[in-house]
Amino acid sequence: MSEFEALYTAAEMRTAEERYAGTVEELMERAGNAAARVGLELYPRAQRWTVVCGGGANGGDGRIAARELERAGKDARVVDAKAGESDLGDPDVIVDALFGTGFAGEPRPDAAALIERINASAARVLAIDLPSGVDSSTGEVAGAAVRADATVTFHGRKVGLVVAPGRFHAGAVHVADIGLDALDTEHRLVGAGILRSVPRRRDADNKYTAGHVLVVGGSPGLTGAPSLTAMAALRADAGYVTLAAPEETLPVFEQRLLEVVKRPLPDDLTELAAKASALAIGPGLGRSDSVHALVRRTLAELALPAVVDADALFGLEPGDWPAPRVLTPHEGELARLLGRDSKEIAAHRLASVQEAAERFRCVVLLKGADTLVAAPDRGLLVAALGLPSLATAGTGDVLTGIVAAFLAKGMDAQLAAAAAAVAQQRASVEAPQRAGLIASDLIEALPRALK
Repeated sequence: MSEFEALYTAAEMRTAEERYAGTVEELMERAGNAAARVGLELYPRAQRWTVVCGGGANGGDGRIAARELERAGKDARVVDAKAGESDLGDPDVIVDALFGTGFAGEPRPDAAALIERINASAARVLAIDLPSGVDSSTGEVAGAAVRADATVTFHGRKVGLVVAPGRFHAGAVHVADIGLDALDTEHRLVGAGILRSVPRRRDADNKYTAGHVLVVGGSPGLTGAPSLTAMAALRADAGYVTLAAPEETLPVFEQRLLEVVKRPLPDDLTELAAKASALAIGPGLGRSDSVHALVRRTLAELALPAVVDADALFGLEPGDWPAPRVLTPHEGELARLLGRDSKEIAAHRLASVQEAAERFRCVVLLKGADTLVAAPDRGLLVAALGLPSLATAGTGDVLTGIVAAFLAKGMDAQLAAAAAAVAQQRASVEAPQRAGLIASDLIEALPRALK
């Protein structure tokens, strides 16, 4: 996959269509033909097809698809939702052409009932452009939404096909070219090619110039998290890692971490940070008042790029920070940062991460199956190359170490965060484990992911 792929909002798709020199009918013909072609390729043995059509252009695409299915010798039944039809018959495949990219909000009751009938069917479901009920610009789902097995979308992926909860309704996404010119979109999907932008060690490098990461974390009973962060930074190609931890925990780290330099955690990190090129603060650090004071003081005073995770996010307030900061919350942590409920964050992931980036004036990486990386006054970067096996304890600590390593190599903060997410996701693919993957398995797979 290339470095970036355009993600289109509804407004950007309208712009692309308005710039087309031909007619709307030409575009509908191409879209309908593409939908039928993809459907026949995916389900070649299906004979009975029901195409559910709305009243707009998406419904027009569906009718053309039904025509082409009939030409291919299939039994194609058209359900005209605008006319109140709702009998789906007994199809092998349902084609969802109810709503298009312009849909937003909650479906009307009659449409919602039809969507529920589609979802209750035993047939395969192919959505045209995106599953009906999903907001194409945000991925939000306000009410009933089609759960598709596959989606054929036109010209380019829509934001709502890769950002949750919309992504969980889309199934496998197939992009069909219908002859529109590409646009520079606000949001982009990040491909594995971004890893080519991570600086590699040169002949003239030493262990410090290859990237020196200072990890600040750990407390009694919580030594695993900073250990994962420190080792991930090394496997992400940092040349030197120092771990600053409470003195009483150092014997544990001496046994656990061979290649990492260990130092007792001081009240002031200035001296320890003098030789470092990036900071990772928070894993296993605890949430005492003294820890909060250390985090606030460190972020306010150290002119060192920093990734802020886990306990360092607890009670964090915006500050006038002297260097780039990358916050890496999961939905629950972001909810606390914004004073919201985690369910609200899950329902509005794109808006929430953008709000946090503007409020804290720094890069914010929202973890999840679709990892969203926002920065103030910039578009969103989305990384979605990983496997469900990443949903296990400690993978966030690994990600923190990778981000810190890339910051230590001098990368732009948003690119470093996005590249780190891709590296971790690629490691989940490279690791031999599917069931039973643990965080340290990712660390072992990182060098293969980075090559």
